[in-house]
Amino acid sequence: MPLVFLTIDTELMWRHHVAGLDPAEMVARSFEPAGVGVGWQLERLAAHGLKACFFVDPMPALVHGLAPITAVIQAIRAAGQEVQLHLHPNWTGACARDRTRLPGRFELIDYGPAEQARLIAQARTLLMQAGAPAPIAFRAGSYAANDATLTALAAQGFVYDSSHDGSEHPWPSAIGLAPRHIAPVLHQGMIEVPVTLIDAGARLRHFQICALSVREMQAALDHAVRARHAAVTIVSHGFELANRAGTRPNGVHVRRFEALCRMLAARRAVLPTAHFADRPLLPLHQTDAPLVSSYLRTSLRQAEQLWSNLIEERAG
Repeated sequence: MPLVFLTIDTELMWRHHVAGLDPAEMVARSFEPAGVGVGWQLERLAAHGLKACFFVDPMPALVHGLAPITAVIQAIRAAGQEVQLHLHPNWTGACARDRTRLPGRFELIDYGPAEQARLIAQARTLLMQAGAPAPIAFRAGSYAANDATLTALAAQGFVYDSSHDGSEHPWPSAIGLAPRHIAPVLHQGMIEVPVTLIDAGARLRHFQICALSVREMQAALDHAVRARHAAVTIVSHGFELANRAGTRPNGVHVRRFEALCRMLAARRAVLPTAHFADRPLLPLHQTDAPLVSSYLRTSLRQAEQLWSNLIEERAG
């Protein structure tokens, strides 16, 4: 029976910071854009009886204070969902007064092992100061982790990492696993829980709300059950159900999220959702393989993506 990790990366968005938005507007468009942000997602998860992990990035607190991070963590925990650690290190080079200041290094893998360890410790402390329990799971921003990241995480008491994304390998997802590796594995002292992938013609595509059609998501879930995968790891973001400007819902993405919730609720007997904090028993080192490609599924999704990009992404 595959366990499903429905993960939602939750962060103050860098592009809104750089655009110079008023702080309140920046927070709104990052966490609650167009009425389909974190609060709406929590409501839909509760309606379908699903568990989700919110990977929250506390590093913007270095620039904009802890209050917005504290508020979103309180909402997540009040809804019965878990908070784990997300980390975009570029905020260490940002400034609230000068939004044009860009960091010299943007991704976690741009830092050496000792620097990575310090950044993870700093982020862990900030997350707990904002009201989260001590985190045991981690995902690097942009999936930008390597083996040094995992070593640093293990030394600080983390148990799970979910940064390996074969569709972004070898950069910025640089963990020393094969791109097609999607099964949980013990690696560098951590249980690595890779992002689930499907074959999509010429390339791998990760299981993300804005990346797969409903037809592809359904096929990937059914494939995981038939092939007895150890886990299915799904990615979303607190902001991705709205357009990039955060001014109106993206109807394609909203429908996908709703459909995914319905599918997981209908399949809960064979695809139960889990929290990392549950420390579920995961079979390790299986040879799980991505869903094979389908010309029809890929073509239909490409047509849907075109509509999403041309129509749904227009600013409201």
